[in-house]
Formats: sequence, C-alpha cells, structure tokens
Amino acid sequence: MSRFNRRTMLRGMVMGSGVAVGLPLLDAFFDANGLALADTGAAPPSTFGHWYQGLGLNPGMWVPKKTGAGYENNIQLKVLDPFRDKINIFSGMKYFLDGRPHETHTSTVQIATTGAVFDSGPIGPSLDSKIADVIGTRTRFRSLEVTLDGSRGSWSRRSGTSVNASEGSPTALYARIFGAEFKDPNAADFTPDPLVIARKSVLSAITEQRADLAKQVGVADRARLDEFYTSIRDIESQLELELQKPAPMVGCKIPAAETESKPDSSLENILPNSKIIARLLAYAMACGQTRVVNLNLGAQGWRRQGAPNTWHTATHEEAIDPALGYQKIVYGYIEQANLIFTDFIRTLAETREGDRTLLDRSLVLWQTDHSDARAHTVEDIPIITAGSGGGAIKTGMHISAPGEPCTRVGLTVQQALGVPLNSWGGRSNQTSKTITEIL
Repeated sequence: MSRFNRRTMLRGMVMGSGVAVGLPLLDAFFDANGLALADTGAAPPSTFGHWYQGLGLNPGMWVPKKTGAGYENNIQLKVLDPFRDKINIFSGMKYFLDGRPHETHTSTVQIATTGAVFDSGPIGPSLDSKIADVIGTRTRFRSLEVTLDGSRGSWSRRSGTSVNASEGSPTALYARIFGAEFKDPNAADFTPDPLVIARKSVLSAITEQRADLAKQVGVADRARLDEFYTSIRDIESQLELELQKPAPMVGCKIPAAETESKPDSSLENILPNSKIIARLLAYAMACGQTRVVNLNLGAQGWRRQGAPNTWHTATHEEAIDPALGYQKIVYGYIEQANLIFTDFIRTLAETREGDRTLLDRSLVLWQTDHSDARAHTVEDIPIITAGSGGGAIKTGMHISAPGEPCTRVGLTVQQALGVPLNSWGGRSNQTSKTITEIL
C-alpha cells in the first residue's frame, strides 16, 4: 500500500468469505511531532480535573519559601517533586464569609466550587460544570464524578437544585465507562446502536410538546420546565454523539477489569481502590469518553481499621506532639492523601499520546476547605494546579497573593479552558483579577 491512514483496512478471503482487519494506531498516522493525526491535523483536546481534598494541610509545612519559578517544595508536598515543573502552588489567599455563619467544611467548599456561600445569592453551577459546558459537550460523558470513600457525595452541581452524583465503586465505574455502550474510538468499523436512535426520537417527541404545556402552567413551573428541558437537550446532544463514529485517540487502551477492595472509608481499602479509579479516569479521558472528571476524597470519614477516630475527629481531638510540633495522626492522613493525589498525576503523566502525555493536555485543580482543619481557618488556603491544559497556562510556579480571594484561581482556570466570563464569585469573593503570572 503506497498510501494509508487510520481508516485503512486489510482485506482478504477466509474460506470463501471476505474479511477486513483494521490497523492499530501507527506512528505513520501522526504528524512529524506526534501531536496530531496527519489526516485531520487535530490535536488532542484539553481536559480538566477537579480534586477536592478536605481538611487542609499542616500549617508551616507546605508553603514554599521562594515565589515564582524554581521554588522548592516544603516538606508536606515533597511527594510532588517528580512533577514540580508541571505544578503550580498558590498560597496566601483566603475564603471570605462576609459575616455569615461559618458552616465548617461546607461554606468554604461552596466558595471553592461555586465562588460564593450558598445563602449569599442565587446558586450557580460549580466551576467544573461551567468548564464542561465548554469542553465537554462533544463527549459521551459531559463529566465523571467519583468519591474515594465509597459514598456518592459530590460538590459538583449543574445548578442550585441539580447535583452531579458521584460513583464510589471502581467496579461500577468500570461498567459505566467500558460496559456495553462503550464505543472504541480506534475501532475500524462503527455501527450506531438502534436503541440510541429510538431514545433520541422519543426525546424529540417530548420536546415538541413543550410549547403547549408551557401555556398551562405558572411562572414557577415554567422555570422548572426550562431546567428540565435543558437537561433533556443535554441528553439529546449526548445521544447525537453516540450516533457518530468517535474520533481516534492515540492514548486509548481499553483496560482489563480489576478486583476492587470493599468501597468504604477505611484507608486500607481506599488506597488500592484509588489506584484503580485513577487508571479508569485516565483511560476514560484518553479514550475520549469525557474531558472533565471530579474526584472527592470524602476525607472526613477516613479511618484506619481498628483506629478509634476518623481523620476529621483527629484534627480536633489529637494533641500536638510536643517534640514534633504537629498532630502526628493527622499528618499521616494528609501524607496518604497527598500520595494518592501524586499517584493520580503520575497516572496521567504515564499515559502516552504521541510524544506527549495525558497530563500535558490536562489541567487539574486541587482545592480544600481550610488551611488548618484543627482551627477551621480560612486564611492562607493551599491551592494546587497540575498540568498546563495543553499549553493554556504556565507551570512550575509558586504564586503568593496574601489576602486575595481564592476565587482568583478558579477564575483563571475557567478562562484558561475557554469559559467566557470576566468575573466570578459573590460579594467579597467576587473577582475579575486572574493570576496573570501563569497565563
């Protein structure tokens, strides 16, 4: 064959019957840099990950001494050293409660994810949903949400009343992503599922009646119907995608199913399950199934098997070790959580795509609720980003912005990934200032 591309089929005869065999993704299918398909010129799209790790970090043990490029990780983030040039650390910023009651471990994460405390005005979508509305509309899953403690708790929301529920079981997550409805983007042949066609036509029939129904209900019900129809349109868009052959993805490899540990809040089960979940989410992004993922550690209920206290209880009841100067048990939980985060980043970095990796086109935002969970402090909140989102931001920086709202980072991340907004947040958390040093 003098000319061939990713759609080339090897054809022949077996016992009088014609056969066709597709080719794997070869280097010849890509441009000279291995960055785009030679026959389409398309570069792999940006992906976004939101990592919520409650209960903060140990004060004095995570802020780098130097700002700007070339910083050195402090002791608690030393585990991230292999990826230091791919990471940004933000320090000094705070959550503003504006005189409202501090619902510990709730008000602050509301600010982190939506830009405002929920009682300070209308509740908008969380930043991951706003990003998904830009980069996630052409994938099978607009976003995927998981928890590591076996629960279905989630801070991801489409609106004030619509929460994106998480999946807590690696086995269930595998079935959802790579079950019967999965379409291999690198397969040579593609046949639309007739059930998808039927579902799409049924939804279309429903929407045709919306005008008549709107005339028969009040203002409040019309608002609820509008939200419902928006969800229906989202489903129709997803079904439309399932009727089209997916674009090939160089890093896509279908994983074998793995045996999960019991999905619960014991650290002994969280550690092995977190590795499975990290691989599944990386495969899902590499295979073009989603471009937005949310990981909630569910850290408050973490406990070691046989231990009397949870991580959260330890932050309040454990005495500070006089020799060490910090809470030893709490430090151990934070250390394990940071190892899990590092393993997730490593999984993205080891997923090769041409001469780059999945981490190169990803932007992961790490957030927490307090700087010191023991005192529920809302100043000097640690924030981390990993990956450049395909070159959307600079990395390898420590940015210190004392007293500034944490929402500056959320605004910067959203703008970097194409969300069309000039400001974000509510009341004192509202900001129109991006972190220009990394843009």
